[in-house]
Amino acid sequence: MLATAGTELPAGPGWAFEMKWDGVRALAAVQDGRVGVRSRNGNDVTRGYPELHALGPALGGIDALLDGEIVAADDSGRASFQRLQSRMHLRDPGAVARAAREVPVVYVIFDVLWLDGTPAIGLAYRQRRDLLDRLALRGDAWQTPSSHGDGDAAFAISRELGFEGVVAKRIESVYEPGRRSPSWRKVKHQLRQEFVVGGGGPGQGAREERIGALLIGYYDAEGRLRYAGKVGTGFTETELDRLGAQLHALASASGPFSDRGLPRDACFVEPVLVAEVRFTEWTTGGRVRQPAYLGLRDDKRALDVTRE
Repeated sequence: MLATAGTELPAGPGWAFEMKWDGVRALAAVQDGRVGVRSRNGNDVTRGYPELHALGPALGGIDALLDGEIVAADDSGRASFQRLQSRMHLRDPGAVARAAREVPVVYVIFDVLWLDGTPAIGLAYRQRRDLLDRLALRGDAWQTPSSHGDGDAAFAISRELGFEGVVAKRIESVYEPGRRSPSWRKVKHQLRQEFVVGGGGPGQGAREERIGALLIGYYDAEGRLRYAGKVGTGFTETELDRLGAQLHALASASGPFSDRGLPRDACFVEPVLVAEVRFTEWTTGGRVRQPAYLGLRDDKRALDVTRE
């Protein structure tokens, strides 16, 4: 179940408010003490997060399907999507083990969809939260965050503590798998969303032999990839090398965007990569203003990326 984007928190009774975590969404299935973890697009990422394997024994024989967010903290203790990048794309056991020591993750659990043989998705949010709270899941690599009744207070707390924003959930709403539902609403402190990478532009100066910017876009209701601008900041040296290799392998002679007015020096790629981008606003021409690259996502299909 996904949240719809909004600019204001819903008013009135009947809503609960949770922090919006800056990580990757994941379902954790626990059966007979074994744990399986899948990303938002259904990929099995169990091997990538060995810290979560002990969640099975922690449940003490209870089978469950849990919904939550995998997060990594920066040096100040705040959830950081950029820091999580060093964990997201690893599958080699040795590399995963080293990364787990350097950048440990925490699974933030905010919903339960199935519990000991009984589906929970037809229960109201308040009932599912009660089931989840009774499990008392607290550990070094997992936790159950608080749910707040005061939206304004939750939003102020999220800003003070450096969270991405707040998710409002209607307390009588059932869980709707695979749907972006108005019963969940996300309000962020900064504009940010996923974009499809459709190409790149050459760098200049110190980056002359590397990528200067990524050309990004999103799919409209007719299935056309619309150009949203270019992102030229937010890259580390390591990320520039990794992106350069990936774009080279995906090079395409034809441009994937349906718009005109693209940069003349653009090099196009197959539109399969998805990047998380922060920006200040949308322009009247449908471009993002002052965008900054945060990292690639492997938990969402490019064809599912639309303008929020």
